[in-house]
Amino acid sequence: MPETTYRILMNGVTGRMGYRQHLLRSILAIRDDGGVPLPDGGRLQVEPVLVGRNADKLARMADEHGIADWSTDLDAVLAEDPATIYFDAQLTTERKKAILKAAATGRHVFTEKPIAESVAEGEELVAAAEKHGIVNGVVHDKLYLPGLIKLKRLIDGGFFGQILSVRGEFGYWVFEGDYLPAQRPSWNYRAQDGGGMVLDMFCHWNYVLENLFGAVEAVTAKAVTHISERWDEEGRRYEATADDAAYGIFELAGGVIAQINSSWAVRVDRKELVEFQVDGTHGSAVAGLFGCRVQPRELTPMPVWNPDVPTAEDFRAQWMEVPDNRTFGNGFRAQWEQFLLDVHHGRPHPYDFAAGVRGLRLVDAGLRSSAEGRRIELPAR
Repeated sequence: MPETTYRILMNGVTGRMGYRQHLLRSILAIRDDGGVPLPDGGRLQVEPVLVGRNADKLARMADEHGIADWSTDLDAVLAEDPATIYFDAQLTTERKKAILKAAATGRHVFTEKPIAESVAEGEELVAAAEKHGIVNGVVHDKLYLPGLIKLKRLIDGGFFGQILSVRGEFGYWVFEGDYLPAQRPSWNYRAQDGGGMVLDMFCHWNYVLENLFGAVEAVTAKAVTHISERWDEEGRRYEATADDAAYGIFELAGGVIAQINSSWAVRVDRKELVEFQVDGTHGSAVAGLFGCRVQPRELTPMPVWNPDVPTAEDFRAQWMEVPDNRTFGNGFRAQWEQFLLDVHHGRPHPYDFAAGVRGLRLVDAGLRSSAEGRRIELPAR
């Protein structure tokens, strides 16, 4: 059967996330498995072209993974290479200008989030995508992960009855860099380099909330920098100027209240690094990235508050695990495959630049709420 090959310019995949999730576990995995299958028996094959600033890293990665082409000159590649798709995993501060250049050449664009540093910049990208008629997409990886797929299945099946509230806990302890090396890049903790918990994670929370429970209508948030000094990859001390934790209350369409704590200065006492508890009139669920546990109304115990007697109940044992009922793959790869199919069929990708702008609006509202100490309403979609 016929095979169609999509050549993809991959900019910024020398970084941890770009390399592991997008190059190694998505594009190279698709390539090595023979491409994305089509209903007619054909295949969509992929051919990555590496783009970045560090020639030594690019050459080493290309050689290790059998990638024919790489370049440190984005302008030249955009002018000369026949690639159909441009992907961006650079620092946020570099993203907008590169995407605008790629869109102007008519290439379809898939990008990490946040798509830009501000709402206004994000709207520039939306306008450019519309002007040039390109398929455009923003990474919404968490929607493709097993735990949230199971949670969506429960919602669609009416398990919860009326959903009342959502409570999310995300984060872990990121070492400062002196005692032990930090697990995250140092730029994450410098506001001038595009770092910050609100900018990073509120974009995620926006698409999780709006696709599962309802659009965010208002937010009350507090962003803080708990750890004021850290040490970079070369062991040099630097001032942490970006927020490393954010505590938010999100009012959703339909009256659902969501509370999400996000922190890189918290030690984990839960099954996964992120968990969402959803409470409804007919049942509750706790979903992570992989697992999902439920407690229906009919099996809900009746705890009694008595501070004079030690608690004898094992509350976590009173929940049931939702079965997989299917095989789950890598969430990043799953979205890449959907994006490739959308490009192939010339149809809009559901998680587009406009969705990325909605995430930036929540970022902006969250930062304003924190700075001004008040509730901020968001514009209607």
